Amino acid sequence: VQLQASGGGLVQAGDSLRLSCVASGRTFSSYRMGWFRQAPGKEREFVATINWSGGSTYFADSVKGRFTISRDNAKNTVYLQMSSLKPEDTAVYYCAARIASTVSFSPQGYTDWGQGTLVTVSS
Repeated sequence: VQLQASGGGLVQAGDSLRLSCVASGRTFSSYRMGWFRQAPGKEREFVATINWSGGSTYFADSVKGRFTISRDNAKNTVYLQMSSLKPEDTAVYYCAARIASTVSFSPQGYTDWGQGTLVTVSS
């Protein structure tokens, strides 16, 4: 599946932002989807993941309570709603797809990746 992420930008601390990731192909609903991020000089890290139906979600501790993940299978789109943004949330955000239904918090568990969208949070 091919993925196209969008919605990044420059915001101030405390603001909200919604990222979108549109998938091509007719089997989007078969994939578990995830969001990861990579800050300059750091490794790519897990942010959130959602199962095929949207009924099961997991979040990194660093974003729990501030971020939500959702999907619209009719639109082949997964979203990351980010609220109460902090400067430490600054990173390139990537959406990723995993054909297996089991949960994975590792980038190695995802086979298809979007190009990334930059989120910059100023203090």
